[in-house]
Amino acid sequence: MKPVKKLFDSVRPHFEKGGKLSRFYYTFEAFESFAFVPPRVTQTGSHIRDAIDMKRTMIFVVIALLPAALFGMWNIGYQHFLALGQESTLVANFWYGFLKWLPLQVVVFAVGMTIEFIFADIRKHEVAEGFIVSAFLIPLILPPDIPLWMVALATAFAVLIGKEAFGGSGMNIFNPALLARVFLFFAYPAHISGDKVWISGLPDAMSGATPLGLAAAGDISLMPSAIDRFLGFIPGSIGETSTLAILLGAAFLLITGIASYRIMFSVFAGGFLMALVFNLWGANAYMQIPPWEQLIMGGFAFGAVFMATDPVSAAQTNTGKWIYGLLIGMFAVLIRVFNPAYPEGIMMAILLMNVFAPLIDHYVVQANIKRRLKRASVTAK
Repeated sequence: MKPVKKLFDSVRPHFEKGGKLSRFYYTFEAFESFAFVPPRVTQTGSHIRDAIDMKRTMIFVVIALLPAALFGMWNIGYQHFLALGQESTLVANFWYGFLKWLPLQVVVFAVGMTIEFIFADIRKHEVAEGFIVSAFLIPLILPPDIPLWMVALATAFAVLIGKEAFGGSGMNIFNPALLARVFLFFAYPAHISGDKVWISGLPDAMSGATPLGLAAAGDISLMPSAIDRFLGFIPGSIGETSTLAILLGAAFLLITGIASYRIMFSVFAGGFLMALVFNLWGANAYMQIPPWEQLIMGGFAFGAVFMATDPVSAAQTNTGKWIYGLLIGMFAVLIRVFNPAYPEGIMMAILLMNVFAPLIDHYVVQANIKRRLKRASVTAK
């Protein structure tokens, strides 16, 4: 790495104040920070430092995404060759899926980082590492054959409207990756409606319905087995099919302390409780699906682990996190069952609760203030 370090050191004067490329300093600083620890020290104030910084936090989330991403790449190839009736090997499946995933990832990074660099240079501030996770999340929640120009539009919308319009990373109200998906959902519903199988290279004549589409139509007897849905041997978005792979990532996030266990557990609990209520009601076939199966259908697990736990757009108080997560899980199943037009209810549920997260925190804080004032008045008497 020494030659790379020397290269950065040699060109840095051109980007610093007075250099001919000084207007692009923050773009240069972003590339340097990505490769090395920035050559800066704190000048004023007292600070507590440890081994965790924003870059390391984001990398931990990317590592947690690897099981779902790697399995998703293999599953793309597996579903493709299976639909065509052709035999294939593990390597052939993975290679086919990798070649489908790579262009999506490149487009997301190219469009998103370009916008980030432009706004950083205009506003004269550093490029935050927050987009790294969003850039890895976006391709994993999309179908493998979605047109690249749609991915570019969705990424631009997520960065411009979801982040920069609110002031950049750390200021966004909504989860940017989910905004990319919801943009495609409403702008191009035929490509991401969730009621058709998403198998790469599948001819139109072989199209069918996803498990969510079958459930919404009441054809639960035609759904794949529960074990196939849990392991991920079904068509779907790249990173959302395998609940097992997602739970491996969840374990890593919880062990490292990156994600909030309160939000993660409460989302699953909320979904389970709502599904249990519907089981007791049992008005239609969808309501009769066992509660634990609701948690392994569609993108519920992926949303609970990687989307709902976004530290910026989620609730901040400990009590608020429990409330926030429970409502996400409950609304996700509620939307699924009562509105077949939105078979993937977790997406809408998280975005809805992103809006109400500050209100939840407000009432939690106010309730705590009232309790403390009441306790103080009793002590004074």
